[in-house]
Amino acid sequence: MSDLNPFLDPARQQELYGHASRLAGRTGALMRAKTSGRPVPETIVSLVQAHHVQPDRLSLVLDIGCGRGTSSLVISRQLRPRRVVGLDASLSLLTQARGRAQKLPRTPVDFLEGDFHELPLLAKSCDVAVAAFCLYHSPRPQEVIAQIARVLAPGGLAVLVTKGLDSYREMDQLVASSGLDARADRHESLYAAAHSGNLTDLATSSLDVVTVQDEEHTFAFDGHDHLAQYLATNPKYDLPPGLYGNPGALAATLHEFLPDQPLTTRSLITFVVARPKGGPA
Repeated sequence: MSDLNPFLDPARQQELYGHASRLAGRTGALMRAKTSGRPVPETIVSLVQAHHVQPDRLSLVLDIGCGRGTSSLVISRQLRPRRVVGLDASLSLLTQARGRAQKLPRTPVDFLEGDFHELPLLAKSCDVAVAAFCLYHSPRPQEVIAQIARVLAPGGLAVLVTKGLDSYREMDQLVASSGLDARADRHESLYAAAHSGNLTDLATSSLDVVTVQDEEHTFAFDGHDHLAQYLATNPKYDLPPGLYGNPGALAATLHEFLPDQPLTTRSLITFVVARPKGGPA
């Protein structure tokens, strides 16, 4: 693995998100393990309802880093804006998002391929801009937030979401103790560029912060087979040849080196709600 943080390495990003099935498998394994913490899209909706001046009269909501479209579709169904635009750099993920949207008639969501450093929308055109679990993919997250500030309409609202630096540390410790990657608990956090500890400061570079909400999410994996479905495409670890992308082989190796047992791990999720500078309090 390159010394460059894989979440900031364009080549690794293409590997991670160039095939929607890999992200779906990793996310699915994580969500099956989840035992506490509200679904993030629903929390985003509740924050917009609580802090936007007219949450029932939204014209355009922008979902940055929309991935497979999960948040975009929840926002469309629950907030009912006139239009939702989901933006992502991965054509593979956008293709899956469009397919999911087609199964939901009367859901006004458009999915666009684009770079979040140059949002393809007019200035002051968005009522709400959401950036969930994507800012840490930029070496310059302040530039992305400046773009969010540019496209927000007067009275608009931004909801930024990230994870804590030490998220899933129990998983790091297991991988290290297995011998698969002895340095697993010493690699830089995948969320180093935009994490729970610095997101508020990043936001204030271009926006006025309204509120910050932290919530711990807990995940209980029932054993090596379940855990391997998540670990097999996690870019943080230097896995031996033949194990990356191969959950079956990874599970077999874990069984060989460690007794099979459940693993509980945690992640701090931080939500920052902000408005354009100088807007209404």
